[in-house]
Amino acid sequence: MQAPVRLLQNVRHARAAARLLVGAGACALLAGCAGGPFRESKVDPQSPIAAEATQALHARGPYPRFADFPAKPTNVRPKTQYGAAATQVAGARDALLAATAPDTWTLTNTGAFADTARAAAGPATAPADPAQTAAFADALRKRATPPPPPKR
Repeated sequence: MQAPVRLLQNVRHARAAARLLVGAGACALLAGCAGGPFRESKVDPQSPIAAEATQALHARGPYPRFADFPAKPTNVRPKTQYGAAATQVAGARDALLAATAPDTWTLTNTGAFADTARAAAGPATAPADPAQTAAFADALRKRATPPPPPKR
């Protein structure tokens, strides 16, 4: 059996309660707008700019007119050029992706490249004499003082 909604008492009360709740919420939200925080705020007298802040607060000046606003700039490119520039960037991206895609290039003639790099680096330095290295290490060992044994 399907009873019409208008016959149910709880539905009417729920709608009235919902309207009352929405109205109370709207009143609470609008009550916060009744007072401005800047009207009641005070300037801290210990502040180094207290005098300037008070003077700026009470200063009255002329409101700007629409004629005072700057004119529309003329050195801005049209909107269609932004799209053209975006298309150029997208084309450059696609060309770069195509040029650097997998299997589009190989490492060939690496020997010639390495020879050119070695020639640009200059002559190779001679390796150190093993006898000199061993003598340097022995001198460091003789100078080294081992730490004292731990005390128990």
